[in-house]
Amino acid sequence: MRAIWKGAIAFGLVNVPVKVYSATEDHDIGLHQVHGADGGRIRYQRRCEVCGEIVDYADIDKAYEEDGRTVILTRDELKSIPAESSHEIEVVQFVPSEQLDPMMFEKSYYLEPDSKSPKAYVLLRRALEDTDRVAVVQFALREKTRLGALRIKDDVLVLQSLLWADEVREPAFPALETTVRISAQEREMSAALVDSMAGDFEPGQFTDDYQVQLRKLIDAKIEQGESLDTEKTFGAEAAETGQGEVIDLMEALKRSLEKKRSGAAKAAGGSGAAGSDDTEADDADADADDAPAKTTRAKASTARSKTTSAKTTAAKAPARTTSAKESAAKTPAKTAAAEPAAKEPAKSRRKGA
Repeated sequence: MRAIWKGAIAFGLVNVPVKVYSATEDHDIGLHQVHGADGGRIRYQRRCEVCGEIVDYADIDKAYEEDGRTVILTRDELKSIPAESSHEIEVVQFVPSEQLDPMMFEKSYYLEPDSKSPKAYVLLRRALEDTDRVAVVQFALREKTRLGALRIKDDVLVLQSLLWADEVREPAFPALETTVRISAQEREMSAALVDSMAGDFEPGQFTDDYQVQLRKLIDAKIEQGESLDTEKTFGAEAAETGQGEVIDLMEALKRSLEKKRSGAAKAAGGSGAAGSDDTEADDADADADDAPAKTTRAKASTARSKTTSAKTTAAKAPARTTSAKESAAKTPAKTAAAEPAAKEPAKSRRKGA
């Protein structure tokens, strides 16, 4: 990483020299504009609308226009602004982190100690840890005075620039002013859906699908040229979902829950022993509506427990009884017909009787 700025954190009378680095980067694949007819690169020129000449960047100044009058501001004049020349990150307040609205966060920067001894840096870090607070700071960067939050991430001080209060718009949506009735059942169903999708946030498990597919398109284009078949590259287009307004909210919630539960059941079914336990639990629920299957499974379970005591058949018997149980859950008639297949457990049961 390359430092983009150097300065010092003013913590009371204590100065903490630091180097500032961008903490984030854009992973998007870089594309440029070309003329579709011949592939020629499109270039933008800085052309003066008065004289028509192309102007070099070094000769460009900035201006402000108000009531038809234009005020030109040179680079030297802009650099003369006191706040612009300051290289100080001034700590102005320490606040609880929960008081900072995520809406205000803008850009993140890593701060590296920029002195022979990092003692002052570590002292400030420890102060933030011990008090469990975030430092609100003010600083100037790239011709702009900024508000920021100083916090800790992995033993490194992180500076997050914040939007000013008047830069956050107030939401005004008339639709939210209307009275909406939400039934208790709808709230319970939505809460159940939330619970079914609950988990710990792990950023690494998410991928930028568009960039992955764009890379796939580029590779296919390089390999196949103009004969590229996008349908073959990406497969048939997925059916459009989520179109239009949901009319029956309860039905949508029910289907969502069913989809999540069926997905969880499939995932559990393929996870070894844990999957077997989940399958048995599902079978137990199905027994209430399927008496013949319940009886068959009870017999199979008894036989399995007896054969488990016999060490020579311990490895085989569970596989056969589980198979019989799964078929019983699907079709009771087939289970009854398949029961003689487990001959050894049947003999053991008769001898036990």
